Amino acid sequence: MKKRSQVLETVVHGVFLLLGLITVGCVLLISVYLIVSGIPAIRQIGLVPFLFGKTWASTAAEPSYGILPFILTSVYGTAGAIVLGVPLGFLTAVYLAKVAPPRLKTVLESAVSLLAGIPSVVYGLVGMLVLVPGIRRVFHLADGASLLAAIIVLAIMILPSIIKVSVTALEAVPPEYEDASLALGATPIETYFKVSVPAAKSGIAAAVVLGVGRAIGEAMAVMMVSGNAPNMPGLFESVRFLTTAVASEMSYSSGLQRQALFSIALVLFLFIMLINAALNFFLKRNKEGK
Repeated sequence: MKKRSQVLETVVHGVFLLLGLITVGCVLLISVYLIVSGIPAIRQIGLVPFLFGKTWASTAAEPSYGILPFILTSVYGTAGAIVLGVPLGFLTAVYLAKVAPPRLKTVLESAVSLLAGIPSVVYGLVGMLVLVPGIRRVFHLADGASLLAAIIVLAIMILPSIIKVSVTALEAVPPEYEDASLALGATPIETYFKVSVPAAKSGIAAAVVLGVGRAIGEAMAVMMVSGNAPNMPGLFESVRFLTTAVASEMSYSSGLQRQALFSIALVLFLFIMLINAALNFFLKRNKEGK
């Protein structure tokens, strides 16, 4: 029996190792493909004109391939979604994990799960039919499709990831921590925010990373509410994100235009990797500091 269990353990270990290698291999293949497909356009256009050019006119008689408006729009849109979505998602997670009555918690968690399962095109459709006209009426604009609409939609879309992961992290905090804090005279709210939240900081940070990845990588929903125009970003201007730039033109692109779209995908890929690396660096530094 002992020998059989050792063989089974070795087989399971090998299966897990194989699956891990497949995952790493897929990431490497995607990275190599994007680099091979994206570098030629950057060489032909020039790195500085490509990254810092303010005009994108890929179908003009004299085409221009500047993606600075797309980069800034993605940065502003993601930052705005985080500013709106992270505090709301975090406070909701604290309420669900520590304060909410069991019945209400069950209902709210079901609603959050349902929110996570809604396709992005449905978010875009609701935003296009409800949010965009609302922004147009409230702010007296000619067109409500704007960066503001995209920020609001993205903020709503990242809520499920932030809430579910944060709730899991908060519920994993040992109850002895909270009992000790309460025994020392702290109120429940003080205990939740000064003991439980710091103890679950790494899990909450992971939730924020997932939210950032969702916000940066979203295409369909923001395409439907942002206006999809290659303008420099303004809160009430129609804009185009890095993701929507690729999605909107790839179907009919060819030649240098197609290569430039792969270059945009490469920039987006590097952008996400840099954000994740920076967040992981700060998290590890905080742990080492402790």
